[in-house]
Amino acid sequence: MWARLCLVLGLLWPGILAADDWQAFDTPGAFAVMRHALAPGTGDPAGFDVADCATQRNLDARGRAQAARIGAAFRDRDIAFDRVLSSQWCRCLDTARLLDLGPVEEVPALNSFFGNFSARERRTEAALARLDAAEGRVFVVSHQVNIRALTGRTTRSGEVLVVRRRAEGLEVLGSVLLDP
Repeated sequence: MWARLCLVLGLLWPGILAADDWQAFDTPGAFAVMRHALAPGTGDPAGFDVADCATQRNLDARGRAQAARIGAAFRDRDIAFDRVLSSQWCRCLDTARLLDLGPVEEVPALNSFFGNFSARERRTEAALARLDAAEGRVFVVSHQVNIRALTGRTTRSGEVLVVRRRAEGLEVLGSVLLDP
């Protein structure tokens, strides 16, 4: 019974149960794209200010602990990054800093377009251009809508996709998801 439930869940939510694709980081050109850690709610309050964390949806204690655990898991496996590129939203910047995997760089192209889907194409092209210009191996922290636009894949909070650049966008090689 348990095996059948696991199989069904794995088919419904690919990557949730089989999300231990650490070996995918051995693929030439592989890097990480992560949806920020747990931040309760959806979207941001009306009138939020990207420069004022008090006006945004932020990580809770579980999200902060999740980000720290994810960073530790990468360090424990000696998977290193030269820099961490992050959306300017506080939940992404906090996640990026708590990962403690390298210097964090704010990248406006990784900012969410959840409240303005007309920015999708422009923001996605700018994000890909920034990734093309990045030197070394990067770890990206962004939002579900941005990650879906870049990869065609939906992610859970704290899920890390192992990707590599292709002419048509990002190819997903695997997924890593630790318990929240």
